[in-house]
Amino acid sequence: MNTAISERHNDISIGDAKNNFSPGQWAICLKGIVWRESLRFLHQRERFVSALVRPLVWLFIFAAGFRQVLGVSIIPPYQTYILYAEYITPGLIAMIQLFNGMQSSLSMVYDREMGNMRTLLVSPFPRWYLLSSKLIAGTAVSILQVYAFLLIARFWDVGPPPLGYILVLPALVLSGLMLGALGMLISSVIRQLENFAGVMNFVIFPMFFASSALYPLWQVRESSPFLYYVCQANPFTHAVELIRFALYAQVNFISLAVLSGCTVLFVLGAVLAYDPSRGFLARRGEAGGAT
Repeated sequence: MNTAISERHNDISIGDAKNNFSPGQWAICLKGIVWRESLRFLHQRERFVSALVRPLVWLFIFAAGFRQVLGVSIIPPYQTYILYAEYITPGLIAMIQLFNGMQSSLSMVYDREMGNMRTLLVSPFPRWYLLSSKLIAGTAVSILQVYAFLLIARFWDVGPPPLGYILVLPALVLSGLMLGALGMLISSVIRQLENFAGVMNFVIFPMFFASSALYPLWQVRESSPFLYYVCQANPFTHAVELIRFALYAQVNFISLAVLSGCTVLFVLGAVLAYDPSRGFLARRGEAGGAT
């Protein structure tokens, strides 16, 4: 009886605390989570190097080998014929964000096994705010990786017009949030760190290859109408196209709508999945850390 009253009192106190946070306290919470993710990224230099090596290999080796084989006709947003290396650059940018989203979700699986996740989730701040803060931190890290990649690619005369480096930022934010939320949702159903690599490959490679990252969709439609519709239904395709158009000061409104809807859907799914009464904590009998 006394235990139930005490738990009820704690619940009420936490609920009152959530409603009484000042804007400065909300900002401090966000800053703390972003700073933690930034330090983790800085201490894992191999993560930064691997994030750049992967797309650079595709850009300088794969693109060079297929430069004469895969011609790119004049398609929006391009106003003239372009080199294949320039065509695949938006796809490689999105690939950086896709891998970063999966890496962020891997860190969540690790934190759960080490017990750090429970410490975060029992915070008096709302769960949606904690997860959103972590998502924002992961997106910020992915954007830094993207601009580092664009800087290196520029030395090989591969890149958008100068204005495109600024105009692409909103597209990078939205695509980073969507891909990070997808990784967060996936991490909610993975219970062991060892299982993550297989799941990650099962998600990353189909999303990457069944998209417009490496070849125009009109070429896909000529060879396989079914695969064309699969690519159209792939959210990663719309992330690539939103980035591609933004680099050339244009907006693909269909991709913008699809990406916005997927971001909301994945974020809501992740918040529900990490709910202690519905998500992995409940499945493992650890709801609220009290059982």
